[in-house]
Amino acid sequence: MINIPKGTKDVLPSQIYKWHYLESIAKKTAEAYNFLEIRTPVFEHTELFSRGVGETSDVVTKEMYTFLDKGGRSITLRPEGTAGVARAFVENGLQGAVLPFRAYYLYSAYRYERPQAGRLREFHQFGAELYGASSPLADAEVIAFAHSFLRNLGLKEIALKLNSIGCPECRKTYQEALREYFRPNLDKMCADCRTRFDKNPMRMLDCKEETCKKIAIGAPKMLDYLCPECKAHFEAVKRYLDGAKIRYEVDPSIVRGLDYYSRTVFEFTSKAAGAQGTVLGGGRYDGLLAQMDAKPTPAVGFAAGLERLLMVMEAEQVKIDPPEGVTCYLAGMDEKSREKAFLLSEELKREGISCETDLMERSVKAQFKYADKLKAKFVAVIGESELEKGEAELKDMRTSASTRVKFEELAQYLSKR
Repeated sequence: MINIPKGTKDVLPSQIYKWHYLESIAKKTAEAYNFLEIRTPVFEHTELFSRGVGETSDVVTKEMYTFLDKGGRSITLRPEGTAGVARAFVENGLQGAVLPFRAYYLYSAYRYERPQAGRLREFHQFGAELYGASSPLADAEVIAFAHSFLRNLGLKEIALKLNSIGCPECRKTYQEALREYFRPNLDKMCADCRTRFDKNPMRMLDCKEETCKKIAIGAPKMLDYLCPECKAHFEAVKRYLDGAKIRYEVDPSIVRGLDYYSRTVFEFTSKAAGAQGTVLGGGRYDGLLAQMDAKPTPAVGFAAGLERLLMVMEAEQVKIDPPEGVTCYLAGMDEKSREKAFLLSEELKREGISCETDLMERSVKAQFKYADKLKAKFVAVIGESELEKGEAELKDMRTSASTRVKFEELAQYLSKR
């Protein structure tokens, strides 16, 4: 027996309704904000992620599924959604279209990391991207979109954390301040942090090693180094969120894990998510397209992992109703009646009425038991006498009442029930 690869998970028919519920809420919320769906390839050229996501991020240095295809090209399974959407935005000439450009996606992504609750090697994301608007109103709209999505899911124990990591200019001064702070303790920190010290010391603030986390507690705060423009931008974002009555906490420790972020960064967290408390994260990334040698275009967005959201929804006891059973099960008593049941079931399906008929040559008693498991509303019994009269004995499984319905009138009868 060949088992499923580590870090992946089957979604069985008995559980898929929960995914459909989550995805339907995502789509409805996106439509309310006029975000349209975009679909990009599951794999891209590796350079897209190494340049777009950032060479100092853990995603690029440790977690990507990268391989050479038969043409010798380096290909990577997408580890996140933003870089692929950015590539599609540029390659399809959308920079010259009417802006802002709003898009959302629902698809799988891949990272090679240690599997744990709510975090798999193949995982699924709902994300949104807004291109073309540098206004802090765009930041506020995207945050409000994310907030509405989580609320629409029925989540209540969520908190919004907000920060600004400035622009490249004010970050230069801040990064030097960080190096000065970390330098005396650098030999006590992990190998990754020692590498980040020169390349991107802000990534040291996001380290998960306990020793490094303790050292980082007293590090300088980016908010104290914002240039006037970045400070004004951040104050405006907060003002708009205040006006929209969206509660938040300013958290200077948020830097996000990918290198393309600038200015506003945010996370929605939940205690129900366990050790990995973040359920949705995002921010602004005005420099992303420039890193990809494209025309600089402001952008802001977010992404949320569906597996983790489902875990949090379960922890918060969000009620998701399972699908209703089939409308009608057609039970045949012998070969001729099973054939008639099959033909009737096809007529019903063409009318949009869900139904099943016997494929296992079960007894009528066994068919009733099976229909009960299907949560069928009705069972239409067809035997020799029913064939002669051209009608089915229709039993309402909810009330146990029975009635006789002509074959040609069955679809009309069931469509009203």
